[in-house]
Amino acid sequence: MADGARGGIMIRVGIDLGGTKIEGIALAGDGRAVAGWRVPTPRDDYDGTIRAVVGLVEGLEASAGERGTVGMGMPGTVSPATGLVKNANSVWLIGRPLQQDLEGALGRPVRLANDANCFALSEASDGAGAGAEVVFGVIIGTGTGGGIVVRGRLLTGPNAVAGEWGHNPLPWATGSEVPGVDCYCGRRGCIETFLSGPGLARDHAHVTGERLASDVVVARAADGDQAAESTLRRYEARMARALASIINVLDPDVIVFGGGLSNLTRLYANVPRAWGAWVFSDRVDTKLVPPRHGDASGVRGAAWLWPQREAI
Repeated sequence: MADGARGGIMIRVGIDLGGTKIEGIALAGDGRAVAGWRVPTPRDDYDGTIRAVVGLVEGLEASAGERGTVGMGMPGTVSPATGLVKNANSVWLIGRPLQQDLEGALGRPVRLANDANCFALSEASDGAGAGAEVVFGVIIGTGTGGGIVVRGRLLTGPNAVAGEWGHNPLPWATGSEVPGVDCYCGRRGCIETFLSGPGLARDHAHVTGERLASDVVVARAADGDQAAESTLRRYEARMARALASIINVLDPDVIVFGGGLSNLTRLYANVPRAWGAWVFSDRVDTKLVPPRHGDASGVRGAAWLWPQREAI
C-alpha cells in the first residue's frame, strides 16, 4: 500500500460486470478517475469471470500506484438468504458464491450491488443528484431498473430488491394496458414491459403494425412522423403514472434517468408536466434530470460502494 493510503485516504476501485464487457475504474479520494479500462467478459465461464475481475483490479491498482477498496456492480443481486447470486441475466453467475469467491481471490472485503443501484449511488454521490437527501435512479434501456439512495446511503432492503419498480404493475392501467403482456419474471403487465426500450418498440408495433427498434421510433417522431409521435406520447403518459406512484411512496428530491432512453430529452419536460395529475399533492417539487456521468455511472457507483469514511 502506498504511503498516501495509510491514513484511510485511498483509491476506490469500481468494477461493472456486464454480459459482454467488464469495465473498471480507480477513483481518487476526491472522485477523480486515475485509471480505467475494460476487458471482455468470459461468457458462460464462472472461473474465467473471477480471474478477469481479479486481473482488472490488480491492473488498476498497479496503474494508480496503490491498493484500494473494491466494489462491483453486477446483473442481479446476492441473495441475503443464501449468499448466492440470483436474478442475473448472466446466467453462469446464478447460484454461485460470487462475493465469497472474489474476496478469497483478492484477499479483502468486496462490496457487490445491482448495477441499477450502482447507477443511483453514482449520481447521488457526485452526479446529477449530489446534495439531495433522497435520490431515485432509474434505468430505462433493455430493461427497467431502479435504485434508491437516502442521505448518501444505498437502500437495498432485507430482500435486496429495493428500487425494483420495473416489476410492479403499471399504475392506473386502462383499456389495452390490461392485463398487459408477459414479463420474463413470470407475471404480466409489469412496468418494464411498457417502459423499457423493447417495451416501447412492442407498443409501436402493436398499434401500427410496424416493427421498429425504439431508437428508430424516436428518430421518426423527431422527423414529424405522427404514428411515432403518438407512441412517444403514450410512453410519456405511462412514465408519468409510473413515476407518480414512486413519488407517492418515496417522495424523492431528485429522479435521475439512465440507460439508452435517458437520451430522449423531451422526457424531462413532458413527464413532469403530466405526473402532477397522479401525485397525491397540491404541487410536485421532485426534479427529473439526466445523468451527469452517463454510461460511466455504473462503474463509478461501484467504486462509491465504499464511502471514504469506511475506507479499509
